[in-house]
Amino acid sequence: MTQTATNAFDEGRVPLDPADARPNDLAAFDQEYAEAQPPDFDEVPDGKYQVRIAAVRLGESQKHDPMLKWDLVILSGPLAGRHLFKNAVITKASLPFVKGDLKTLGLDLPRFSDLPNHLEALLDKTLQVTKRTKDEFANVYFNKIIEIPAGGAGDDLANTPQPW
Repeated sequence: MTQTATNAFDEGRVPLDPADARPNDLAAFDQEYAEAQPPDFDEVPDGKYQVRIAAVRLGESQKHDPMLKWDLVILSGPLAGRHLFKNAVITKASLPFVKGDLKTLGLDLPRFSDLPNHLEALLDKTLQVTKRTKDEFANVYFNKIIEIPAGGAGDDLANTPQPW
């Protein structure tokens, strides 16, 4: 029987500690599990946020189109520490928007095929974004790069929901 890789551990991209190879006895957690309440995380509301790029990688959409997957961490306000996610599918129609995002981040590529070599340079950049939801679809727009003073999260941008 062949096993299908379902995550980074199964694919061998994350080395396993030899101690992790032995079976775990989860019975010690039965009582706590029975009493535990799952966290109640509401969706991050629409609005403007100061964020840091925590991760960006090339992935693939369900239709097998290439896509940029962004993980953004909110830096200030009551939602500091929460994550916003942006998936930018790369097609001929969406290329101007992807190029606009990269330009906003200060990345001007002579050839788009060089993008994988520049993703690491985008990490830890801080920017202002706007999250907007229409129907069941949420979009995150890159507004501008911002400078965060050392030791601060900025000038506490309005992290309250904005009516659209």
